[in-house]
Amino acid sequence: MRNRWLIALAAVGIHISIGSVYAWSVLTRPIMAEQGFTLAETTWTFSLAILFLGMSAGFLGRFVEKYGPRKSGLLSMVFFGTGMFGTALALYLHSLPLLYLFYGVIGGIGLGVGYITPVSTLVKYFPNHRGFATGLAIMGFGFAALIAGPVMQYLTAQFGLVENFLILGAAYMTLIGAAALYLQPPVLPEGSSQIKKLQHGTTAAEALKTWQFGTLWWIFFVNITCGIGLLAVASPMAQQVTGMDAAQAASMVGIIGLVNGGGRILWSTLSDYLGRGFIYMLFFALEIGAFGLLAGTRDAMLFQLLVFLIISCYGGGFSCMPAYLADIFGTRELSAIHGRILTAWGLAGVVGPTIVSWFWEHTHSYGDTLYFFAACFILNLLLATALKFYGNRTMTAEVRAAQPHS
Repeated sequence: MRNRWLIALAAVGIHISIGSVYAWSVLTRPIMAEQGFTLAETTWTFSLAILFLGMSAGFLGRFVEKYGPRKSGLLSMVFFGTGMFGTALALYLHSLPLLYLFYGVIGGIGLGVGYITPVSTLVKYFPNHRGFATGLAIMGFGFAALIAGPVMQYLTAQFGLVENFLILGAAYMTLIGAAALYLQPPVLPEGSSQIKKLQHGTTAAEALKTWQFGTLWWIFFVNITCGIGLLAVASPMAQQVTGMDAAQAASMVGIIGLVNGGGRILWSTLSDYLGRGFIYMLFFALEIGAFGLLAGTRDAMLFQLLVFLIISCYGGGFSCMPAYLADIFGTRELSAIHGRILTAWGLAGVVGPTIVSWFWEHTHSYGDTLYFFAACFILNLLLATALKFYGNRTMTAEVRAAQPHS
């Protein structure tokens, strides 16, 4: 059997590679200046990548279950690497359609497959600490921008945009490929109770018909929509509302990256002890208050603390979700079910910034947007409460049998 800590390290390697998509904003201005694209055209590249991340995760989750993490990891490597090299070609040719095709569509598919590839495997290696296990990998996705951002800035300044994508494409393909080759499900003795637990649970088709899945999809969608909406305008909003200068706002954005990654492992680990249902209720109660206070504050320190709290809950929502799905539906087809949930991320990546833009165009104020987000979390809190107290009551006996016992 593989060493489970090296399996976790391989998972982090994949997520740190594909998580570099969160550093796209570092390249926005250089691409605009060199290519002559508008801000909206350049930003749409990122939105497309997130959209296809969610869609590919939703439709290729079955591939991960059928062929295993090694083959799906190598598939991610091919798509993501092709996306990076193709992006270099698109920039060389100054072609916006090719940029959309390679970075947004092809690269986005690589993101989606890579995101779900290690999650089900990790859960099986850490059956009694599911939150901690999934938090480890998904933490890598959150921290990735902290590494990729400065590296992209350096490579672009020293060698140019095209060379930046060629160098990173080769590096990421190497890292994802090595990690994928190490991944494999745990090998257990035939007929062992652990094998029976891993094979029990609902299928993806069965899960999609339950109210629990629909509820989880919706609260995931709202959490990401509001979080991405805030991330999209955090720097300009900080400068306009609190009077912070550009350097201070940039420093805040850097800390946001730390909080996003750190929140993922912190909240998911806590969920192993407090329960996923309670943690999601806590997320949404905190975000109701935080968004409401954020709409009215002008104090720079309070503004930043509230933003950090919201982003930690945003990151925690990602890392706790696979473990919550395993709690409710079992691990039989966890990758496929997780993939379907991630379609919410794809849509939220488009909806969140669109909501912020709409409110800004009609009110020229961020306050109304923040109050709207706070109201969205009131419904989320009610739904999370229903899941906490009623979600497990309707689980099948088969899924209950798959639950780990400490």
